[in-house]
Amino acid sequence: METVYFKGTPCHTYGSLPQTGSEAPNFHLTGIKLDQITLDNFKGKRVVLNIFPSLDTEVCAMSVRRFNVEASKLDNVAVICVSMDLPFAMARFCTINDIANVIPASAFRSPLFGQKYGVQLCDGPLAGLLSRAVVIIDTNGKVIYQQLVDEITHEPDYESAISALR
Repeated sequence: METVYFKGTPCHTYGSLPQTGSEAPNFHLTGIKLDQITLDNFKGKRVVLNIFPSLDTEVCAMSVRRFNVEASKLDNVAVICVSMDLPFAMARFCTINDIANVIPASAFRSPLFGQKYGVQLCDGPLAGLLSRAVVIIDTNGKVIYQQLVDEITHEPDYESAISALR
């Protein structure tokens, strides 16, 4: 269990992020075409999991826009933006914002994702949603970077995440 904050209010997560150097847990998420997205789909690629509560908040939307720009500059990298938003809302957001370089993925059918990755909020105003985090997985399925953002209303450390990919 980790403690994060939402506008200063303490919130707790189920479990903790996978540790750097550990095997990344596989996942089953839902894409915008209601297709299944798994870690196994990206064998041989580096994977950035940009995890957040909802695209309906400005900070979450900013993180998707920023990773969309950064992803276009990186080789052999898949950026998966994960929240509990429904795939239809994710598709609408990506269309309106010209998002084409990241993969939106919903955990709405996959409660184990939030628990395996230690990001599901179990209390506080956002209970049931995912906390803000970034996890980077190398081509061999090992976690090479992780950040659980301590204040959910803050953006992740983009520079450190991108640096881990270089």
